[in-house]
Amino acid sequence: MLRKLRYARLVCVLFFAAWEMAYTQQKVLVIDGHSGQIPVIDANGGSCVGIEPLASLMNGSLSFSGNQITLSLHGSTGAQPESQGLSQGFLSAGIEAGTEIREWRSALQTAVQYGFPTNSDWVNRYSGPATSSVRQASVAATTEADKNAAQLIANELGFMQQLSDKLISARQNLTYIAPDALETDPLDKKILSCGHSLGAMAASRQFHDDDSCH
Repeated sequence: MLRKLRYARLVCVLFFAAWEMAYTQQKVLVIDGHSGQIPVIDANGGSCVGIEPLASLMNGSLSFSGNQITLSLHGSTGAQPESQGLSQGFLSAGIEAGTEIREWRSALQTAVQYGFPTNSDWVNRYSGPATSSVRQASVAATTEADKNAAQLIANELGFMQQLSDKLISARQNLTYIAPDALETDPLDKKILSCGHSLGAMAASRQFHDDDSCH
């Protein structure tokens, strides 16, 4: 019985190979998330593909038991094609943008805590690199998740700019700013919450919308 099965499989492979040689130019099957393609054969009004090429394309394996053929897709559970998540290029650019924004906030926090003089020129040393990094992250966005996350990063930059402008304006107007002013500032809390959310996205490589970033 096993010998007959192997013979039948061999005939099937050879038959498909003959089809492939004759009809390769007609149609091909491309599966989203998998590199490569396999020929499609029109037969009796339907479309057919070889199971061996299909298993190879999807990084799967075949097993045979009696008249049953099982196609196993290794690692298919829980896995998503990169087009559904955050791409590696965007992740790198997004993490850099987040780092620049955090450095800006840290510098502003130190200035408020110790009463250091601050002005527009001082802010530009931090806002400039942060803005440039956020712009680079936006350019690096390729997937839908990338683009959604890039918008949240841009929102985080906007929050940071608002907080910085508010404190600079207070300094210029000689308004007293308590050393612990940021600890109770709603905008600063929003910046922290959004930053934590963006960090969680980077760790999971998946986009998750968060109200704190809006």
